[in-house]
Amino acid sequence: MVNYGGLRFDFKEPGAAKRCAERLVAMRKTLAPFRARKKDSSLLLATWNIRDFDSNDFGFGPRLPETFYYIAEMISCFDLVAVQEVNRDLSALQKVMRILGREWDYIATDVTEGTSGNGERMAFVYNTEKVWFRKIAGEIVLPDGQLVVSRKKMKAPKDQPDIEPKIEEMKQQFARTPFLVAFQSGWFRFSLCTVHIYFGDDSGEKLKRRVAEIERLVDFFAKRQDKESKLTGKGMKPLDRGREAENYILLGDFNVVSPEHETMQALAAKGFEVPEEIDGTHMPNREHFYDQIAVRVKDENFKVLGGGIVDMYADVFRSMPEDMELYEKFVPKKDPEKNEKFRATTPQKLYEKWRTWQMSDHSPLWIEIQTDFAESYLKNIVDGK
Repeated sequence: MVNYGGLRFDFKEPGAAKRCAERLVAMRKTLAPFRARKKDSSLLLATWNIRDFDSNDFGFGPRLPETFYYIAEMISCFDLVAVQEVNRDLSALQKVMRILGREWDYIATDVTEGTSGNGERMAFVYNTEKVWFRKIAGEIVLPDGQLVVSRKKMKAPKDQPDIEPKIEEMKQQFARTPFLVAFQSGWFRFSLCTVHIYFGDDSGEKLKRRVAEIERLVDFFAKRQDKESKLTGKGMKPLDRGREAENYILLGDFNVVSPEHETMQALAAKGFEVPEEIDGTHMPNREHFYDQIAVRVKDENFKVLGGGIVDMYADVFRSMPEDMELYEKFVPKKDPEKNEKFRATTPQKLYEKWRTWQMSDHSPLWIEIQTDFAESYLKNIVDGK
C-alpha cells in the first residue's frame, strides 16, 4: 500500500495537500482495475520513461511535491517497473520510494557518461513481496565483433574550407548502456534488460545508428540464449531450474517509430516477439510506439494474460481550463525551448508541455505474465517426466 503519511507534512503551498488528496482519490478509482489484477499467480510488469527524473535542466521548473505522490500511485499498480531517464541525483527516485513504502526496493545503474548518455541512469523498482532479485546484475558491453557501427560526417579543417567533408565510420557501444537484472516471481525466472535506445534523428545516419543499436541488442541476447540452450543438453527435465536456458525480456524506450517501421522490424527479430496484447494491432488508438516490451522465452509455461497503456492524465494535470488556471503560476511565462521549431505557441500547448516534466511524455506500458506453474510441475511428476 502507498504511504500517504507525508501528505500532512510535505506541502508548503496552502491547499496543495487537499488538492493532492482529492486527485489521489480519483486516481485510485481509475486505477482500481489494476489493483484487482494483482494476485499471487501473475506478475504485472511495466516500463515507464519518466521524463528527466529529476534535474530541471530544461527550464520547466522542478516537480511539485504532489507529483511524486502521483508517480508513486502509478508505479504501485504494478509489481515490477523498469524506469528510464533517472538522473544522476537519485533524490527524486528516493522520494518516490519513501511514498511507495518499505515493501518496495530498487536497483539502479551508474550514470552513463558522454554526450549521448545524457547523464542518465536506468532503474528497476519492484515490490519485494512479489519479486525477488536473483543476485545477478550487469550493464551490457558488446564484444569487438558486435559493436554498433555508425557514420559521422567530419567537418573540413578551418584553414581548408573547400575540402569535401569525409564520412568517418565508427564502432561504438550503446549510447546508454542497457541494464540487465535477474529476477524471479512465483515459478517464473527471467532476466530483464531495460534500455533507452539512441534517438538521433528520423532519417539518415542517426536513424541508422538507432536501428543498429536495436539490432545489436536482440542479436546479443539471441546468441546468448541459443548458447545456453545448447549447454542444457538433451534429456533435460521440464522445470529443472539448475540447467534450463534463461528467459529474456527486453523493455524500455526503444524509440520505435511505428509497428511497420524498420525500428520495430529490428526489435521483432532473432526470435524476439512483442506480445500481441501490446503489439499495436490491439491498441488502435495508441499514438506513440517508442516504448516496447519484447520477449524470448524458453519456458513452455510462459503466458501473457493481458497488457496495455495507462492514461497518466486522466485525473491529474488534465487538459482542462480549471487545471490550467490552477497550475498557471508554476508554468514558465514562455517556452525555454532553444529550438524554435519545437516551442509551444499557445498557453494550452505550453501548459501541456510543462506537465510532461511533472509526469512524463511517455505513458506506462504493461503486460501481465502468468507465474504459477505448480500444476504443470505436479503433472510432470504424475506422468513420470
